[in-house]
Amino acid sequence: MLNSPALEYFLEVVRTGSVNEASRRLLVAGSAISRQIGKLEQEIGVPLFERRPRGMVPSAAGALLAAYARRAALETDQVLADIRGRGRLGTIVRVASSQGIAQEFLPHAMASFRKDHPGTTFQLPVVAPSQATQMVQDGTADLAMTFSLAPIPEVRVIHAQRAPIQALVRSDHPLADRNEIHLHDLLPYPVALTEEGATNRRLFDLCCAIEGISFEPLLVSSSSSALSAFVREANAVSLIGHISIHERLRIEGLKAITILNPEMHLRTIQIQAMVGRQLTAVVQEFADHLIRRLGETEV
Repeated sequence: MLNSPALEYFLEVVRTGSVNEASRRLLVAGSAISRQIGKLEQEIGVPLFERRPRGMVPSAAGALLAAYARRAALETDQVLADIRGRGRLGTIVRVASSQGIAQEFLPHAMASFRKDHPGTTFQLPVVAPSQATQMVQDGTADLAMTFSLAPIPEVRVIHAQRAPIQALVRSDHPLADRNEIHLHDLLPYPVALTEEGATNRRLFDLCCAIEGISFEPLLVSSSSSALSAFVREANAVSLIGHISIHERLRIEGLKAITILNPEMHLRTIQIQAMVGRQLTAVVQEFADHLIRRLGETEV
């Protein structure tokens, strides 16, 4: 049964949370999907889903089976690639990333990796941090690279290092001659901030609440490119992770300044993979390459 279409139907219901949605995507009758899942549950001997009014949620047993099935499918793909002689040449590496890391760090890392691995190609979906993590959990990405504020269960963290949030200013800004500041030092100046929910904005808002200060940003955007452009044009102050802009600091006449408030140092940058998954040789080599490059950019 574990090698039958029942497993495919089961995984699609896990992904979509609905037999009807799985039916639409697979072009298979919903009754057939329900019947196969019922047979799978009967063979295993435990319920695989909790049936709720708004959909189906995997039970503890269902979550274990889904994780196994995803790993098995990925390992099957890896074996087939090795058999066909594509284990090292013609390999696609899929990296899900949050926006700040995809801005310049990952494109540079991918380009430099290809110098020694010219057959490697990449996919780089740019998504929210939680979605990047979800993509390695469900096997749609080989690696995730994202910012995190707390430990994440059910994911393997290959590497983590601190990613403090800095103030970004133009090189002729009044604060540009300082290497360290406190958040309240920004009060006299116009600021541009990321949207609420972003990791740097969450820590900024926490720090403001602790200090009892507030800001009225002139610009709020999810785009680090837009924020850095606004800093240049309006001589404003923004928040940035060093990794998001370190290649452009000198070129664009910008400076990153350390913020001394301890709350602005609580963030880490992580490279994540699926728990229990055996990475292909090329994916592991690329992960090692990312770790080396992160070491070169650490503040």
